[in-house]
Amino acid sequence: MPQRSVAIASQLGLHARPAALFVQAVNESGLPVMVSREGHKPVDARSVLAVMSMGAKHGETVTLTCEDSENADKVLDGLVEMLSRELDT
Repeated sequence: MPQRSVAIASQLGLHARPAALFVQAVNESGLPVMVSREGHKPVDARSVLAVMSMGAKHGETVTLTCEDSENADKVLDGLVEMLSRELDT
């Protein structure tokens, strides 16, 4: 199962706007992506409420996982790139 880890770059963490943009990108990918932060259970990255409930803060590392598919690596790389930049602008 492909996975990637990334530190949250948004200054306010994965609150409403960054979470919504992230979830939108996950849903556009068409793949079931899970996201987790250390010490917590993975949540469905297709749900804005689930992503926001993680409480991921600026600088915290989250892990993205996805079922194996031909696009999984490309999708995860794109999501990592997204979370690696400020999404509050």
